[in-house]
Amino acid sequence: MTTQATGAVDEAVHARPAAALRPYVARYSGYRQRGLAPAVHRGLPSPYLTFILTLDEPLVIVGHPDPAQPPGRYPTLLSGLHTSPALITHEGAQSGVQIAVHPLAARALFGLPAGELAGIDLPAEQLLGRLGPLLHERLRAADGWAERFAVLDSALLRAARPSGRVPPEVGWAWRALRRSGGALPVAELARETGWSARHLQERFRRETGLTPKAAARVIRFDRARHLLAAGSPPPRLAELAARCGYFDQAHLAREFRALAGAAPSAWLAAEGPEEGKLFRNVQGGTGAAAAEWET
Repeated sequence: MTTQATGAVDEAVHARPAAALRPYVARYSGYRQRGLAPAVHRGLPSPYLTFILTLDEPLVIVGHPDPAQPPGRYPTLLSGLHTSPALITHEGAQSGVQIAVHPLAARALFGLPAGELAGIDLPAEQLLGRLGPLLHERLRAADGWAERFAVLDSALLRAARPSGRVPPEVGWAWRALRRSGGALPVAELARETGWSARHLQERFRRETGLTPKAAARVIRFDRARHLLAAGSPPPRLAELAARCGYFDQAHLAREFRALAGAAPSAWLAAEGPEEGKLFRNVQGGTGAAAAEWET
């Protein structure tokens, strides 16, 4: 927590869920800021479903990954995998908990495959029913981040219903892509599963919301932007491109503009961490999330 002489407040806390939840949830990210300048930031594509429970102010989305979806205010939010950024605004204050959910856990936690959430944002209570408002209120009443994370552990463990309906071939292909940093070609994934490339693409998209090729793009991008934000000083873009499997620096720059809506240097200047600067974007902080692409 940082409280400056101006009265500004910055809290950004990352934590792993209880061990029994880790097949479903990668991490919790708690945030509370006060006294910031009004701003718009990008909700970036990532290999996780985004589940947000706000604390004091609703989440205000002025631009969704699907441009046909109108702007909205969300006390709770569930977002599927996507390949373009959301635009999120605040008037100087924001607070909540962001939960990174493994896409193959969507059936267990929300009762439907992640493919049905692809590219959309919706109030989480649409899928959680009564649990959504109850969990929201319990988080708001909790005393501090440790208690909030314990509330999440308890509620999500009760909600989880292990499901055998996710095809094991899709699970293997997803994990192989994650381990490779998005480097495995679709033909190799299909060969290892024993499926045709077309069948793998259809089943993979149904379970995750992305084709294997699109998932590989998002995984590479997620790795690159974490490494870019974690470096002090930031890595040279040519070196970053080679490390993350891009053809060259120009390829990295094109993919960054397509997936983030900004060049790498522009995103880092606007939303990445910087010494002495208030934390402005829960995705921009490095924290425990910097190595999550590998899991």
